[in-house]
Amino acid sequence: MNAHSSHVLVIGAATMDVKGRARKALQLGTSTPGEVTVSFGGVGRNVAENLARLGQRTILLSAVGRDPFGAQILERTASAGVDVSRVIISPQCHSAAYVAILDERGGKTLAVDEMASVSLVTPAYIYSHRDLFAEAAMLVIDGNLSPAALASAINAAKRHSVRVAIDPASTTLAPRLRKHMADLALIRPNLAEAEVLCGHAIHGRMEAMKAAKELVAYGVETAVIALGEEGLCYATAAGRGYIPAIRCEIVDYTGAGDALTAAIVYGLVNQLPIDEAMRLGVSAATLTLKCSDTVCPDLSLERLYDQLVI
Repeated sequence: MNAHSSHVLVIGAATMDVKGRARKALQLGTSTPGEVTVSFGGVGRNVAENLARLGQRTILLSAVGRDPFGAQILERTASAGVDVSRVIISPQCHSAAYVAILDERGGKTLAVDEMASVSLVTPAYIYSHRDLFAEAAMLVIDGNLSPAALASAINAAKRHSVRVAIDPASTTLAPRLRKHMADLALIRPNLAEAEVLCGHAIHGRMEAMKAAKELVAYGVETAVIALGEEGLCYATAAGRGYIPAIRCEIVDYTGAGDALTAAIVYGLVNQLPIDEAMRLGVSAATLTLKCSDTVCPDLSLERLYDQLVI
């Protein structure tokens, strides 16, 4: 299948993100001076927007409320090039939202999300869009889906021999992915999520490398464990590797993992060497770390190659 003529199908959350970054050390029980920004998020939506900005045809299945936030989420996502024509717009619930408190370095200290609208992404909704699986180059799912919707999407992909990539989305949601390992082309946890998936603590880069091989032993084709400021390690049945992070001034950590996932998916869909796909992922994460938006608005394939880790 020609990756350029086919699409990547993404199923997951679409949210409004509110982020407060402190200018100095946070203090509990009182307010801390800082900056508050509003942007658009949701793991699935972020991955879809990043893919579209890299030039990949992308279709998003998600749900928003029939409210101003929902309209803005869809407008931003569509303007990036994502096909949002199948997204549910519901009068029964309001759009999903995510609130994060960042420390003075841009690191997430606390976060609260309200994802009720994602419950509208049901097996019936997925089945009603089964035509989208037939021509898909890859399916990308985020862990916010219900267990039933997750299983339905993976089964639809299997029926059409479509490879599946999953971002666990959080340590709370990661356990529901264990039973699907053998059906995955790609899983992209961070270190904490990998610990949940493997069932044990992971200390340092070498243990993370072993953990990635462990995930492959469970049946995953490619396991990528994001190590934050240390970069990433990955494993396949053929081998394993490590890509260091690119040093940069960090504005905001939010969305960096989703950019990483999207660029790796882009590389796999377009049949790039595995090592190159991983380097593109690190490059995309770096551009996002330097940006106050959850998805870097001037992300492009050219920009990724400009700062590729050699």
